[in-house]
Amino acid sequence: MKSYFVKTPWWLKKLYPRRLWEVDTNEKTIYLSFDDGPHAEATSFVLDELNKMNAKATFFCLGKNIVAYPGIYQRILSEGHRAGNHTFSHLNGWKTSDDIYMGDITRAVKYVDSNLFRPPYGMLKGSQARRIDQAMRNPSSKIVMWSVLSGDFDEFLSKEKCLSNVTRATKAGSIVVFHDSEKAFPRLKYALPATLEFFSKKGYVFKAIGEL
Repeated sequence: MKSYFVKTPWWLKKLYPRRLWEVDTNEKTIYLSFDDGPHAEATSFVLDELNKMNAKATFFCLGKNIVAYPGIYQRILSEGHRAGNHTFSHLNGWKTSDDIYMGDITRAVKYVDSNLFRPPYGMLKGSQARRIDQAMRNPSSKIVMWSVLSGDFDEFLSKEKCLSNVTRATKAGSIVVFHDSEKAFPRLKYALPATLEFFSKKGYVFKAIGEL
């Protein structure tokens, strides 16, 4: 059984105040994000569902998957969504030397033109965070975390619980994480359409993180 926070606690946000955890807004806006793609089936499904609701989102892509599915990556961009760097090969920053980790980010920069970075697993050493601008080749780089974790990656989690994680924890300005990946897809394909419908009925709109 995996252990993780569905709703990011206040003290964790205080520990890393320079990272983007949520958007300060009074508008009924939610920022959906999708990690680990592009994936042939899952990302195509996500894009189709977002289009149905005229929703925009942010996709934190792996460089190796952009190489594998360049057409799907181009579809993300052409349909008005935002892309972010999620490293080239999904490295765990806590378990990787700084030089190798930064090199992996820079390798992904060749395929992802963005100032947004999200560390895989949310695990990033302070020494790595201080070198993000350099690795991203961008002086205005932003480390994007999240305020709500759907848990769709958790194979022990039911699809219904995945949905309730999101509907119960999300509020205006929340940055919500789903995964457009093979492992998450059984829960994603149930929870995402239901999430879009649930919040749309309450008058919320969905924007990409770049639309601040």
